[in-house]
Order: sequence, then structure tokens, then C-alpha cells
Amino acid sequence: MTETTLPQEDAGEALDKRPAEPSRKPAPNAEYLKTFDVLKRTTRDYLYPNWRLVVLSLLASVLVAAATGAQPLLLKFLFDDVLPNKDFQLLGLVAAGNVIAGTLSGAASYTTNLTKNTIGQIIISAIQSRMFARIIKADLAWVSGTHSGRFISSFMVDTTRVRDAVTMSVIDFTQNLLVVIALMGAVFYMNWKLALLACSVLPFGIFYMSKLGKRTRKAGRKSLEGTGDLSALISEALGGIRVVKAYGQEEREIGRVNQAVTNVLHHMRRGFRAKASASPVTDFLGSVGISAVVLIGGASVIRGQITQGEIVGFIAALMMAYKPLKAVANTQTIMQEGVAAATRVFPILDIEPDIIADADAKPLAVTDGAVRFDKVSFAYGDGTRALENVSINIPKGHTVALVGPSGGGKSTTLNLVPRFYDPTEGSITIDGQDIRHVTVTSLRQASSLVTQDPFLFDDTVGANIAYGRPDASDEDIQTAARNAAAHDFIMALPKGYNTSVGEAGFRLSGGQRQRIAIARAMLKNAPILLLDEATSALDTASELQVQGALAALMEGRTTLVIAHRLSTIKHADRIYVIDGGRVLEEGTHDELVAQGRLYAELSRTQFATTDDETDDETPVPSQTYVAGE
Repeated sequence: MTETTLPQEDAGEALDKRPAEPSRKPAPNAEYLKTFDVLKRTTRDYLYPNWRLVVLSLLASVLVAAATGAQPLLLKFLFDDVLPNKDFQLLGLVAAGNVIAGTLSGAASYTTNLTKNTIGQIIISAIQSRMFARIIKADLAWVSGTHSGRFISSFMVDTTRVRDAVTMSVIDFTQNLLVVIALMGAVFYMNWKLALLACSVLPFGIFYMSKLGKRTRKAGRKSLEGTGDLSALISEALGGIRVVKAYGQEEREIGRVNQAVTNVLHHMRRGFRAKASASPVTDFLGSVGISAVVLIGGASVIRGQITQGEIVGFIAALMMAYKPLKAVANTQTIMQEGVAAATRVFPILDIEPDIIADADAKPLAVTDGAVRFDKVSFAYGDGTRALENVSINIPKGHTVALVGPSGGGKSTTLNLVPRFYDPTEGSITIDGQDIRHVTVTSLRQASSLVTQDPFLFDDTVGANIAYGRPDASDEDIQTAARNAAAHDFIMALPKGYNTSVGEAGFRLSGGQRQRIAIARAMLKNAPILLLDEATSALDTASELQVQGALAALMEGRTTLVIAHRLSTIKHADRIYVIDGGRVLEEGTHDELVAQGRLYAELSRTQFATTDDETDDETPVPSQTYVAGE
């Protein structure tokens, strides 16, 4: 089973080191994937690595086919040779042969079903593992552009359809086809003329099934898209449940979900009708074929042209072939559902990140942690310009603040440091090293990020603090918590550091979540600190506690701060005013106030309620001046 592990390129830093300008083939267009393409890829990626199980299943299928094909021949022998000659010894052998054939068929069918289900689960596990690896390593811009509910739908629903396409349309198809071939071999052996007559209806069935397959694929694709929309709606409604209730919009959300459910039901019913119509057509064509054999074959028996054993064995073989032949005919509709699912799964499996390093990239060597933006410009994928010719210098251990109106480009500037995005022009260096020429992993290990709404995983307090250093000792975790002013409230929790914080940390207050996030950054102990409005969502009491924790975190670190509340960055070493993607002003608080431009206007607006803002503030060390709103 070890062959089913993800390819080596998905492990560790493999995606981290690739050519800077790789020539990538675009992901296949979902509308134009062919059935053969899906079968070829799934066979290559998921069946071939498990070829031993596949071979075992095929051998068992051959045994099923051989045992099944022998039974109508035994009937012919019974009616033509045993009964007319009243041979009791041969009668016993025929009965024993039938029992042996049935036993072998049952045992082989058990083996086939077991291996089929095992392979199916291996396929789902492999696709899900690889899909998650691709998503988690993909660029932030691409991930942010797709609702998480649609990813979940692909994980849970689409992968199952792809599995069915492989197991039912390859393994089951092979077994049923072998049984049909064995039985057809038997009928051709007994009477090739009647066999041709029985097979004359097959072209009509093949033509009709191909038509059904197209309808099934279209309905399947629409139903899967609808399922993704439904997952997105449910995820969104549950995530915003407080807003839904606060604004009394429960009925509105119920209506939206009901509409999505109805849409899925509509397309699934179309698929059901297409699949269900296969049965009456195969039943009709099968009855026509058998009736023709009964009519022509019966007349031949009456005329003495063929024996009773031939017609009995022949009709028995046709009846036994009916079920596997029907399954073979229905394979087309099942396969098309798998193709529809593959059109959603394969593009995710094929996604390649644009944020990569050179093939010869080396780990970032941090000496001082000095960060420099040199004439940096940035545009989003749709061409929207977010930054224009921005130059910022953050010396070792200094605190630099970014201020300005919302939407001016502050967050974009900060997100360029850990390479969540890459500048379209200019360069960013850390200690003189262009961040595009170092490994992404080492770059991100060199910085810690604290946002205004820190994310906590549904795990224990200790596990959340140690997220960046899973091997940290309990003593290290507690030391970080003490430095973040979090130890006391953690010990007051029911299980201390082993207390579960709940989904997104909902069991903790905003200030408590923020201090755990700061403890996490402290434990990581990175030389560069990125603060994205880290106190703007807190009340005054919580903010003061968090500021004290941030003071310890910022000590000796190169810090880039996004701030709206100017009182929190008055003592920053340097302040850059950004608006419209450009740096409009640069200097200290006093220098910028003296210039009388945008910063001075912002300062007058925020400090208008008091003659001396500093008199109203609780004195804190200069390093505590952080982002806030």
C-alpha cells in the first residue's frame, strides 16, 4: 500500500524549489475532459501504483467468468448426454461440477468485491491527501478566490464520484465484460447462428447508452456545482450565525439554502431519469433477443435441427448474461458522472503555485533582520494597481508604521514581506537578500504575523501556542505565555493549557485570543514582526493588556506595523503615510505633524477630543505602539 503515498514533489519543500519561470501546462478545461483522459489519468495515478490488488481483482474476475461460462455448458451436457442415457454417475458429476462452479464464482466474487472496495478507498484517500496538499501550498490569492465550502464539497462528494468511475467503471466493468465474453463464447460454441441473432440487438443498445451518457454527464456536472454552492451557503451561514440572528435574517438564509437544495434536486433528478431509462431499454432489447432465440431456436428443435440441450443451455447462457450485460451497458452513465466530478477535481490537483523560489535557492540567512522595499509596485490578477513605486527601509530592531486611509495599500505592503504575493516591479530584501531568491519556508520562518482577528485552531491552548514549534516543551510554552501576559488567565481555565479553545477560539475573549496569538509569535521567536492592526478589535482594557504583551514581543525585533489609531504609533521610529498605493509622506510623528499634510489632518481629526492625547493615555513603553483601530 505504500505506493499510494503522495509523489515526492508534494513533500517538505519540494514545491519550494522549482524554476523561477516554469513553463506550466494549464489545467485541463473542465468542459472538455474526455472519458478516455479521465480513465488514463486515474489508471496511471491510482490503479498502477496498486497494480498487485488490481491484478488480484482481475484474476478473480477471470475465475468468475470461467465458472459462470461453464454452467450453461453443463446444462447442455445434462440434457444431451446425461438424461437421455440415464447415466446416474455422470448425473452426480454434473451436480458436483455445478456446485464447484458456484463455489468458485462466489469466492472469486468475494475477492473482487474486497479488492474493489479497498482500491476505491485508497483512491479517495490519495486524491483527498493530494488535493489538500495542493490547496494548502497554493498561492493565497488563488485559495482566497474560492469559497471554502466548495473545496469541502470537492473533498467529500467529487472524490467519491471519481472513485466510483474507477472502481465501478473499470474493475466492475472488466469483471462483467469477462463474464459476458465467457457466456457469449459458450453460446457461440453451442450455436453460432443463434448467437449472431441474439447479438443483433446490441448496436441499438450501445447507441442509446452513448446518448444517455451525455445527458448523465451534464446533469452530474450541474448537480456537483449545485452541491458546491450549497456547501458554501451552509458554511457561510454558520460562520456568520451571529450576524444572521442579530439582523433577523434566519428566514432569508433558509430560503437561500432551500433554493440551492431545490437546484441540486432538479439536476440530480435529471441524472436519475437518464440512468433509470437505461433499464427499460436494456430489458426491452434483452427480451427481443431472447424471444427471437426462443422462436427460431424452438422451431429448430421441433424440426430436429438442434438438440434440446443446445436450446436449454443457450437460453440459460443468455439469461445469465443479462445481468452483467446490463451492468456493462449502465457503465457509461456511471462513468460520465465520474467524468463530471473529475472536471472539478483535476484542476485542483493540477494547480501550481506562482510563489516559488529559484531551483538553486538557498535558505534565508538572517543577521540583522533589516527589511527594505525598493521601488515596489504591485497589481492584482485583474490588473488593479495596489502599489506604485513604494520604497520603505526598516533597519534592524526598528519599528516602522504604515498609516493612511483604508484601501490605500497598507495590508498589501505587509503581505509582500512573507511572499503571500509577489511584487510586479521592484524588489524586497532582507539583510540584502532578495526574498524571491531564497526558499519560501526559510523566509516565512523569519517572520511572525499577528493580525487584528487572530485565528485559533479547535485544539488546546498549549497546542495553539506551539503551532509554529510543535516540538516545543511545556516549559517553553508556559514561558511564552507568561511573556505574553496570558499565563494567569490560562491557568484559570478548566484544564489550564489542556483546555480546548473551541472552533476559531470562540470559548475565549478577544483579548485572550490575541494574547495566545502573541504567545505563539513569541515561541516562534522570529526576528521580523508583522503587526496588522493587532489591537483594533479590542476594548480599552484588553488593549492595554495586549499592548503590554506586544511590548515584550517587539523588543529587539524589526517590526512593521499597520495602524489606524495614530496614538499607538506616535513613538515609532519611522512612519510612512500610504494612500492610493503610493508613499505620500515619511518621517517621525512630530515631523509629519509639522508638515501639515495628510498625516497632520489625520492627527487633528483623531486628537480633536483632547488638548493633549498623551495626558489621557496610560504610559507604555515605546515598543508597545502597535496597530489598532
